[in-house]
Amino acid sequence: MKILISLFSLYLTMKTTDFTSQTPGRLIQAPTGYTAFLPNPLPPALDWSNRLLSILSRAESRLAALEEVGKAFPVPQGVARPFIRKEAVLSSQIEGTRTSFEGLLAYEAGQRRPAGDLLDVQEVQNYVNALDYGLERLHSLPLSTRLIREIHAWLMEGVRGEWMTPREFRRTQNWVGKPGATLETARYVPPPVPEMKLALVELENFIHRGSDLPDLVRIGLIHYQFEAIHPFLDGNGRVGRLLISLLLVAWGKLSLPLLNISDYLEAHRQEYYDRLLDVTQKSAWEAWLAFILTGIAHQAEDTTRRIRRLDDLRHTYQRQFAGERTRQKLAELVDYLIGTPITTIQQAQESLKMGSYTTIQRQIERLTALGIVREITGQHRNRLYQADEILRILLENE
Repeated sequence: MKILISLFSLYLTMKTTDFTSQTPGRLIQAPTGYTAFLPNPLPPALDWSNRLLSILSRAESRLAALEEVGKAFPVPQGVARPFIRKEAVLSSQIEGTRTSFEGLLAYEAGQRRPAGDLLDVQEVQNYVNALDYGLERLHSLPLSTRLIREIHAWLMEGVRGEWMTPREFRRTQNWVGKPGATLETARYVPPPVPEMKLALVELENFIHRGSDLPDLVRIGLIHYQFEAIHPFLDGNGRVGRLLISLLLVAWGKLSLPLLNISDYLEAHRQEYYDRLLDVTQKSAWEAWLAFILTGIAHQAEDTTRRIRRLDDLRHTYQRQFAGERTRQKLAELVDYLIGTPITTIQQAQESLKMGSYTTIQRQIERLTALGIVREITGQHRNRLYQADEILRILLENE
């Protein structure tokens, strides 16, 4: 059996005395002596305080502003690319990987020796692949337990959790705790397999069933419920956060997955865990929803500012080479760099399809002369070029 370290990994030992009469589920006593938790089907009864309504209104308005700015950007798919990768890096960091955004970009550009652990960067790359796959699959398959299993397979391919039945819901009891913990001393024990299967059916029904609840509230409820069910032997936290991105797109809140919710969750990691646990033990739905909706509002506003700054920088660059003979190619290359601020000439050529290797090389050399990119390896071969100002907008604290 696998001792899991994930979203519930900072919880204290699970004790029946910690659960109040208001808990949104029931404790199950297994024949072997351990206790597990089975969440009630969604939705719960919610108390709509003025505070929660105000936070929801702010989240909805900030998300609508982000959608407007994202769709208005001249290359919306291009500007979404770095935010998808930021989300992959940050969500994976919550689970303990140490890959940086720059490290992922360098790896994607073909750097053979990424900084840090190779398995870490592969796990982050898998997150990107899983999200890309999920977005494409939404065109032919609704968000369902089948799609969740397919996403899990992409997430776990070729990395440390690959042996833990990727694409399959668990067939044994799992638990969450420190190394050496047992079912009796675990911090959290999700429902046993038979109850887990029923809970997943009920969760899928809630996703598909019409509801009077606002979509953002439903997303908050679904994220909690998925983590409480904990249906995989590994990868539950990452899949749960992937679901937030996919639901925002599937339900038309965003055209592209621009929201970096994991940035907020990583910055408030302890509160993230505490709010989830408080739901489990005390049915503290308002505090959890206020937390996740505040995170959505904060990150929507953050990404909106960054996209506007990227657009301003794009226009600055265009003015800078307005008199250049190849200004159209330079402008196209700048748009490419917004999505891929660390690149090789070969990667740019394969992505842009605007000429030979030599043609792209000349344009990158011109951007280097203009101070828009710089070579960062100091090598004569396999050179990497970095757009510092673009990278700074994407990464600096605001």
